[in-house]
Amino acid sequence: MPSYLHFGEDDFLRCRFAVSPLWETQEVARTLKRPDRHGYHAPWLRRIRTVAEALDLTGLWLLMPRRGHSPDWLCPPPVGPAAGFEEELAAVRAADPEAALADTARSLADTPGALDSPRGRAWLADPERMIRELSGVLEEIWHTLLAPDWPRLRALLEADVVFHSRRLAEVGLGGLLPEINRRCGWRAGTLTVASNGEHERHLGGAGLVLMPSVFSWPDVVSGFDPPWQPTLVYPARGIGGLWTDTTAHSPEALVRLLGRGRARVLGALDDPATTSALAHRLGLAPSSVSAHLTVLRDAGLLVSRRYGHQVLYERTPLGMALVSGGAQ
Repeated sequence: MPSYLHFGEDDFLRCRFAVSPLWETQEVARTLKRPDRHGYHAPWLRRIRTVAEALDLTGLWLLMPRRGHSPDWLCPPPVGPAAGFEEELAAVRAADPEAALADTARSLADTPGALDSPRGRAWLADPERMIRELSGVLEEIWHTLLAPDWPRLRALLEADVVFHSRRLAEVGLGGLLPEINRRCGWRAGTLTVASNGEHERHLGGAGLVLMPSVFSWPDVVSGFDPPWQPTLVYPARGIGGLWTDTTAHSPEALVRLLGRGRARVLGALDDPATTSALAHRLGLAPSSVSAHLTVLRDAGLLVSRRYGHQVLYERTPLGMALVSGGAQ
């Protein structure tokens, strides 16, 4: 059954984008639980397999039913367009124990046997302990599995936001939402999302948060209740090339024209990216990447755009033509 999100007149003025490292952290745990979600992430999962196997995720998995409720307190709404992980984790640690207890009991009931499991009973008897333990698991997943690759992931997510913000300006919200994912439809002020469960919500002036995700693939998630602002989580653009080795040699014609360093930087900008993300991706010093970006921008091959505290670089039509010509 589809989910329905009904827009009022004021809701069109309160739509925004957000990126959430905490959301990606709990989705990593969900990906590790479900083999059918591996897909594009198989190269990364092979790389981190040994480290991941050393983590105890069985408790967190109890709260991730295949179909059913996942606790809202475990992943509260993003506090801003680009909040840091520690800032978001602090909101988890500050969860109200009584509210977390009811939320967790609802989730455990959707996983066969979870309510009567030793861990489930212990958590329901001591919700403060539950909050401490699960906050610690999320922190361990972040630092062990996600933080080392976060510059690359954040660059992909921010590039998606830049692209869809531009499309929003070009085609409006009613045109953008069906483009974001084939499961989304728009008619007469109502967003429909094809999903496993049924959910209906009138936005009531709260607007909509559009949140690209790396590890939610292939799902689109929209069934959020208060205190969540109405939210649509969708797979970010460019996931297919996320784990591709970008350190391969640049086309020699482009190298002869620009030099190897600048050719590699220009070639790596399939999607907009920051200086730090490019440095991480290419294995170069940030100062070297910054110098290359300045030369390429001054030559009219790149433009820079500010997103929050980040500056994203992307190719101009001339830069695109050089890269595509050099690949022939």
